[in-house]
Amino acid sequence: MSKDNYNNLAREILQAVGGINNISSVTHCMTRLRFTLKDSSIPKDDEVKKIEGVLGVVRAGGQYQIIIGQTVPKVYETLLKLGNGKIAGSAPIDENLDANAQKEKMTFKRGFNIVLNKVAGSLTPTIPILITAAMFKMLAAICGPTMLNITPTSSDLYKLFTLVGDAGFYFFPVFLGYTSAKQFKTSPMLGMLMGAILLDPNLVKIVTAGKPFTVYGIPMALTNYGNTLIPILLSVWIMSYVERFFKKYVPTSLSTVFVPTLTIAVMIPITLCVLGPLGGFLGDYICNGLLAFGKLGGVWSILAIAIIGAVWEILVISGMHLVIISTMTLLFAQGGHDNFATLGAVAASMACAGMALGAALRIKGKKNKTLVWGYFISNIIGGVTEPSLYGLALRYKRPFLGMMIGGFAGALYAGITHVTAYVMVPVANFLALTAYVGGSTANIVNGIISGVIALIVAAVATYIIGFGKEEEIN
Repeated sequence: MSKDNYNNLAREILQAVGGINNISSVTHCMTRLRFTLKDSSIPKDDEVKKIEGVLGVVRAGGQYQIIIGQTVPKVYETLLKLGNGKIAGSAPIDENLDANAQKEKMTFKRGFNIVLNKVAGSLTPTIPILITAAMFKMLAAICGPTMLNITPTSSDLYKLFTLVGDAGFYFFPVFLGYTSAKQFKTSPMLGMLMGAILLDPNLVKIVTAGKPFTVYGIPMALTNYGNTLIPILLSVWIMSYVERFFKKYVPTSLSTVFVPTLTIAVMIPITLCVLGPLGGFLGDYICNGLLAFGKLGGVWSILAIAIIGAVWEILVISGMHLVIISTMTLLFAQGGHDNFATLGAVAASMACAGMALGAALRIKGKKNKTLVWGYFISNIIGGVTEPSLYGLALRYKRPFLGMMIGGFAGALYAGITHVTAYVMVPVANFLALTAYVGGSTANIVNGIISGVIALIVAAVATYIIGFGKEEEIN
């Protein structure tokens, strides 16, 4: 957006809220201008929403909140300049939390929403990293041997695209350590350090070696944390309390050295021995339960395949899918095919792309549409699902349901038609459907149909379900 556009947007907003004389004060958070107005009846919500550049309006906590998006700081600065010193500004706030939120009664629904908001608040700032990494991985996929074959895997250009794309996702715990620390109001630098500890090459070597290792004498689970989400979020959350404790009791003269040192010293066993492996422990129970469910045969097996299609991406996000991946690998190694887990995983990948497609057709705002179309393209062509999962599913919540419905429908069809996968395809784009090549023509056709069903059903479900009141522009 150009300087003139910011000026025009700020002028229209200023006029819509009743001018300078109706503003007691104004501040902003990550996406919203937050006005305290003398007469809140003056702004007409429908008229404000029609202003180009405005994504929505919320009245909460005694504030009149106009949702702008990530460019809100520039609009805020322009607004203050137009006020010629007559508009009382205040320090920006870090979160999109309403002022009266703490007064609300805690319920399961509110607690669940707080958790999701914290996760979304941690993930949203990382979207530029996800998009950039996804685009480079997409370029590698398009130019590589699986598609146009312009750049062989041995070429420097292919290696460059791959390493840039992989870096964005592999080191995600470090980025998330910073953003989640901002959310939980603890040291961002310590948050990044916790992420770096999880990815340290020495820890990777220990895990790869497979030999027992202890932390202060406590056995450590041998877990690889590259590309993970849950371990660092849990660690930074707990770390916020640990750091707060030491800040309270360590003398100020010693705090610079001892607060961060003691905080990390306490967090190392908590993270490596408890919080980090938690996803794996849960995954063992959930995934083994699904696999046992599938072994019952008949309608139960079909239902288990459909459930895997519905929950697969949730398992991936939390790192709980490794048990099923191990089973898939074993099945392909022993029998050369899989007619169970792969069906659900492929359908889920197509459903993720379908969710992005439905969201792109439904979401408001030119900038948001462009962003979400990018998610769809990086998913369906590049095979990168993270932007869709983190930028849509976790951020807006409701699209997750659309994706699950699509994954369930596509996997259900694959199970009913007894589709068999003959290739373990390590990509989540449209080429994942080549997993069904190797059997009969009917097998290939039904496999492709299952993927198309997953994509279309997810797109339609996401479009119909929408984003909820004001959520699509938050």
